[in-house]
Amino acid sequence: MDMFSAPWFSALLSIVLIDLVLAGDNAIVIALAARNLPDTLKRKAILWGTVGAIVVRALMTVGVVWLLKIPGLMAVGGLALLWIAYQLLADSGEKEHNGPSASTFIGAMKTIIVADALMGVDNVLGVAGASHGAFDLVVLGLLISVPIVVYGSTVVLRLVERFPVIIQLGAAVLAFTAAKMVISEPLLAGLFGAPHTVLESAQTGARVAAYALAVAGVLGAGWWVQRKAKA
Repeated sequence: MDMFSAPWFSALLSIVLIDLVLAGDNAIVIALAARNLPDTLKRKAILWGTVGAIVVRALMTVGVVWLLKIPGLMAVGGLALLWIAYQLLADSGEKEHNGPSASTFIGAMKTIIVADALMGVDNVLGVAGASHGAFDLVVLGLLISVPIVVYGSTVVLRLVERFPVIIQLGAAVLAFTAAKMVISEPLLAGLFGAPHTVLESAQTGARVAAYALAVAGVLGAGWWVQRKAKA
């Protein structure tokens, strides 16, 4: 594909649109991870955490063919993302009781990068397909999306400070995303059904149960930890 040709611009537009659609999850996890930092470090954590997340996603896109060969990757990533969603709620309860730790800045960036990498396992497939193997398109499209993700994270962070209930909503979104990753695991197609196929009633029920269990489990565990911290 020739650079700056009509197909090149068309592919670039597709990648940017894909990234912007996915920016909602990114903005939520970045804002929640940085919310406990002092004001002087919040913007720094958002910026560098976003840059790190973009680099990780670009590298994952390059290795997407290899990633697809790893059995169980989607399921393991989904379970790990569930743990991150729980930790975001648990950290909120610990902050009220003990205050932020000295390593919060590094911890926030680690959370941002790891969570984005886990969420990006399935999303990166769309970017890789739209790029038609052109790595320059992938990197350029991701870089264009960085300012929008950073701005979105800043907006979410301000809303979190005014409306703390958004923390629970954000954790629920991450839990839902984690359940979607587990359901998309090819090894579990017998239980949940293969993507883009007509599902049997039992498979539909299993999917609904997985979503409900993930969201209710994370919110319930987070509520219990926060209640214990306050006590």
